[in-house]
Amino acid sequence: MSKKILLNSKDIEIILHRLACQLIENHNDFSNTILIGLQPRGSYLANRLAHLLKNEYHVKQLQLGLLDITFYRDDFRRRDVPLEATATEMDFLVEGKHVVIIDDVLYSGRSVRAALTALQSYGRPESIELLVLIDRRFSRHLPIQPDYRGRQVDAINEEKVLVTWNETHKKDAVYIEFK
Repeated sequence: MSKKILLNSKDIEIILHRLACQLIENHNDFSNTILIGLQPRGSYLANRLAHLLKNEYHVKQLQLGLLDITFYRDDFRRRDVPLEATATEMDFLVEGKHVVIIDDVLYSGRSVRAALTALQSYGRPESIELLVLIDRRFSRHLPIQPDYRGRQVDAINEEKVLVTWNETHKKDAVYIEFK
């Protein structure tokens, strides 16, 4: 398999700042907004955005949660290898709040559908938005679209988009893998 770099660390840094600014435009002081990163891969993006919002843009009332959707996936029992659950870290309710779901790659839309179902256990939000680093727009199985996107990628089904983070791979980058 060969791979090509789509975004390097500088590109990702620029995109993160743009996404943070878009969130500030729409949610102002975040007093009624909650960011929720989807475990495991969306948590890295959510943590990075939360860090930027707090430290560089001085947002004081930011709430961040990490949601595990493993047992809400519609393919949970269809895989050869069992999925491993990660910890959900949400010590608040979403009742009446504006929620921004955060994930690294929007592919089929099934993870987002699972997140919507899992989120019901924490109350009924006022609204839900979706933020993704990469939007694979030609791969959707469900009618789900992001409200905020870092980059749109036209990858066919045989191609895979890989996001690596400094926290896990010692390098921020986005690659596309070809067969």
